[in-house]
Amino acid sequence: MSVPLFPAEYLGFENYIPPFATATIIDTLSGLNYGSGSAGILDETGAQLGQRIPLDVQLDNHLISVSRLALLLGAGGAYTRLGQCLYTLGLGNNDFLNNYFRPEFYPSSRIYTVEQFAVVLANRYKEQLQRLYVAGARKIGVFALGQIGCVPFAIRRYGTNGSASGCAEALNDAAVLFNVQLKSAIDQLQATLPGAQFVYIGSGWMIFPLIRSQGAGGLDSPCCTVEAESGQCVPDQPSCPDRSRYVFWDWFHPTEALNSLTAAAAFEAVRPIVAHSSSVGERSMIRLAAAVQAS
Repeated sequence: MSVPLFPAEYLGFENYIPPFATATIIDTLSGLNYGSGSAGILDETGAQLGQRIPLDVQLDNHLISVSRLALLLGAGGAYTRLGQCLYTLGLGNNDFLNNYFRPEFYPSSRIYTVEQFAVVLANRYKEQLQRLYVAGARKIGVFALGQIGCVPFAIRRYGTNGSASGCAEALNDAAVLFNVQLKSAIDQLQATLPGAQFVYIGSGWMIFPLIRSQGAGGLDSPCCTVEAESGQCVPDQPSCPDRSRYVFWDWFHPTEALNSLTAAAAFEAVRPIVAHSSSVGERSMIRLAAAVQAS
């Protein structure tokens, strides 16, 4: 289960949020998932992995949902409903793992220093978050980058250089640079957009140290047989017998075991913007639209 699905459970949803691609117009009333694997903030990110839905296209799809809501509820009713929604976005990981740090596919690292790229990426994200606000979103939780240097791909490709964390610290340093810019952007949006309730969700940074401190296995061992070129699971091959003991499916994608930890911390971060609801039953009225973390 992906990270945004856990808060949906916490809010009292009985069913998983359907993806936009297969949703009916009635599904729009209860929230949709616009996310895509391999996607990024930048349109080109993840292109070497095949078809994906970049954030700009996800936002286009959201506008289609807004128009459908207007058909059902009228323009005023649609924007009232959108103002009640909780949006969560978690992008940026791929823009480093499957863009900047993949010079064989992308020129980004030849055009920008890592500091410059962090600024460019955060500015683009800020523009996209403003676009979401203009479309009617008001309660928006934004995930910071996690420790991308601790994913198996980064460890295998770049090594740990003996770091105490056991991770590729150059990539973690890049994530820190981006998070500083992202936090500043979110603070600016919160200060300038009337009625906005932005939440910066940075708690994911604590997950890997927690796992290591508890001596959990499988941190850099995938649960499935991995294709060397793509870093993803070989189709139709058996996975590990006990997925609860593994942190990653392949060289990139976290298992439900890791996602549950991330989601629990994230829900605590966004709780203040749903705290006015006094019961799970009331909180379930708040509709969750998710641009899932594409990692």
